[in-house]
Amino acid sequence: RNVGGLDDLVYNYEVSPRQIVTSLARANEELGLPHTIHLHCNNLGVPGNYETTIDTMEAVKGIKPKDGRKATVHVVHCQFNALDGDNWMNVKSGAPKIAKYVNANEHVTLDLGQVIFTDTTTMTGDGPWQFRLWNITGNKWVNSDVEMEAGAGVVPYTFKMNNPANAIQWAIGLELALHIYDPWKVYMTTDHPNGGPFIYYPKVISWLMSRKARTDLMREMNKAVLRRTTLANIYREYSFGEIATVTRAATAKALGLDDKGHLGPGADGDVSIYDIDPTTWRPSMYEALEKALGHAAYTIKGGEIVVKDGEVVATPLGDTYWVDSKVPEDLEADVMKEIEADFNDYYTVSIKNYPVQDAYLPTGRAMAVEGRWAS
Repeated sequence: RNVGGLDDLVYNYEVSPRQIVTSLARANEELGLPHTIHLHCNNLGVPGNYETTIDTMEAVKGIKPKDGRKATVHVVHCQFNALDGDNWMNVKSGAPKIAKYVNANEHVTLDLGQVIFTDTTTMTGDGPWQFRLWNITGNKWVNSDVEMEAGAGVVPYTFKMNNPANAIQWAIGLELALHIYDPWKVYMTTDHPNGGPFIYYPKVISWLMSRKARTDLMREMNKAVLRRTTLANIYREYSFGEIATVTRAATAKALGLDDKGHLGPGADGDVSIYDIDPTTWRPSMYEALEKALGHAAYTIKGGEIVVKDGEVVATPLGDTYWVDSKVPEDLEADVMKEIEADFNDYYTVSIKNYPVQDAYLPTGRAMAVEGRWAS
């Protein structure tokens, strides 16, 4: 049975979403993990859900973050959780209210979940949303329940410019990016593949950097986008530096990857080079920008050229990052006893099937961290 509010009790467990979220956030910080909890908020896709999103952000506000980090929560694909209104007939943007909260607080980061007008495949562990989407669209719905772990669903969907709700969703993602002042708090994503495939990132960048690109597209879509969002009245345009932040630097910092997202000493040799001159480019030239970003002159990964003139020329094996959290041996032993007991009582497979052996990490990179008990 689904729950809606943060304080509704989960059936049979007598625990609320608020308790789950705050407990996970607190445990994450006490373990000293390199990044915050990654939170898919309740009521995704429900008009009026921006209130749940802000309430969820507020719920973890008092939790002390790991040293070196201000944030204690990252809200994913926030566009889907930034709806205002009572139903799909009067739905409007709640992005300005969420942006106002994020601007006033340091403990939150989020990513966009930007909508692309194309065919998509929605894939999520949010079973109730997939059931709701199936009822809305009548499209095929595939669902699965993974034992003891989660439920999952897949529903194909097409975002259309003449659909008022879709037009508003498209604007919401951009509103979040443009209303939030600090690019270190907001990251560019399409929630691939849910909002749209990541191959459309060059198009999203052109929307962020060019008001003309946004305006030209809004002329073609349902006019609800003009009445029920603030996008037409936003004059801000991202700089190349801000794009580098929301696509590289900020995300690397949020993940705790000190060797990524910058060109300083000790950084990995990861560089993208595009055939465009920032000193002569103007926002009116958004089509040229999109073309250049979609066809990299060079992509260098770990010091090796992997793309040249838009063509893949090498496919080196990448690194697998994993967190090596230093936990006191007696505490780890107690926790493992509980986990093993659960496996024996409820699972059809042995716990030995779950650990990942070193053989599967030929290029593993451990991120060693220590919890608060270590001090």
